[in-house]
Amino acid sequence: MAASIRDVAQLAGVSVGTVSNVLNRPDEVAPDTVTRVNSAIEQLAYVRNDAARRLRAGVSRTVGFVVLDGQNPFFNDVVRGAEDEAFRHGIALIHGNTDEDVARERMYLDLFEEQQVRGVLIAPHGDVTSQLARLRARGIPSVLIDRFSGDGRFSSVSVDSLAGGRMAAEHLIGTGRRRIAVVGGPYDLRQMNDRLAGARIAVDDSDADVELEVVATEAMTVAEGAAAGERILARPRRERPDAVFAGNDLLALGLLQSLVVDGRSLVPDEIALIGFDDIPFAAAAAVPLTSLRQPSRVIGRTALRILLEESTDPEAIPRQTVFQPELIVRASA
Repeated sequence: MAASIRDVAQLAGVSVGTVSNVLNRPDEVAPDTVTRVNSAIEQLAYVRNDAARRLRAGVSRTVGFVVLDGQNPFFNDVVRGAEDEAFRHGIALIHGNTDEDVARERMYLDLFEEQQVRGVLIAPHGDVTSQLARLRARGIPSVLIDRFSGDGRFSSVSVDSLAGGRMAAEHLIGTGRRRIAVVGGPYDLRQMNDRLAGARIAVDDSDADVELEVVATEAMTVAEGAAAGERILARPRRERPDAVFAGNDLLALGLLQSLVVDGRSLVPDEIALIGFDDIPFAAAAAVPLTSLRQPSRVIGRTALRILLEESTDPEAIPRQTVFQPELIVRASA
C-alpha cells in the first residue's frame, strides 16, 4: 500500500501541515525540519497524489510525453502523431521538453508520477530504467520513443538507426565519394552512436578505399552544424571530406549554410551531404537535402496505441517496434 502524507508526518515527527509546507513552501520551514521530512519521504517512497480527487471518478485521461528536443521538427511530428491518436481515445497529452538535460528529464518523470497520468511516452536522454520501473510499480506504463529497449523490459518504438547509417554511407560510396565525415554528437545519444556504427559497417564492407572520420558536435542543432562546416572549410582543400553524413537534418541544414565559398555552395559538387529524419525543411533547402526519412507521426501514433493497451493490461508483454528508414535522394548527394 502506498505511503500517505500522515505516514510521512509520523516518521518525521511533525504535523501533516508541516509536511504540506515542506512540499509546497519549503522556504517557510526550518532547514533541519525540511531535511527530516525529505528523509522520511525518501524512506517511504512517498509521492504526493495531486490527482487523487480527479481519479476517484475513474482512470486518468492524461498521458505524459517527455520529449528529447522540442526544437527538432522530427520530435514535433512524433508528438503530433501521438496527440492525434490520443484525441481519438478521449485522452489529453501533456508534453515537456528536456532539451537533452537529465535533470529536466527527471523532473518531468517525477511530475507525471505525482499526477498519476495514465502512462508516459519518453524519448530519453539519460538512463531512465529505474524511474520507469518505479512508475510501472505504481501502475503507470511507459513506452520508449526513438530508443530501442535493449533488455526488453519496456515497450519501444524506434527507427533502425544502424541501418540508416549504413544506407547513408553506402549511397555516398556508390556515388564515388571516398572521404566521408560523420558530423554529430554528443555520442552519449544512442541514436547518434548507432548511425555512426552503421556508417562504419558500410565502409568496412566496401571494396573501395574509403576513409571515415568523425566531426563531433556538442548538440544536434543548426548552429552546431554551421560551426562544424566552418571547421571543415578552415582545412586545406585537399584535406576536406568529399562527403558528409550529418546525424540529423538540423545539423545538415547548418552545414549547408556554412559550406559556401565566394557565394557558391560546395554542395554537392565538392562535398555531398546527407541528413537524417527528412523534416519538412529538408526538401525546401537551398540545395534540396538528401535524407533518411523516419515515419515520425506513425511512430507517435503507434507508441500511444501500445501505451493505452498496456494501461488496460498490466500483464502485457513489452514489445519492440522497429521501423526501417527510407533514403530520400535529392540534389545534395
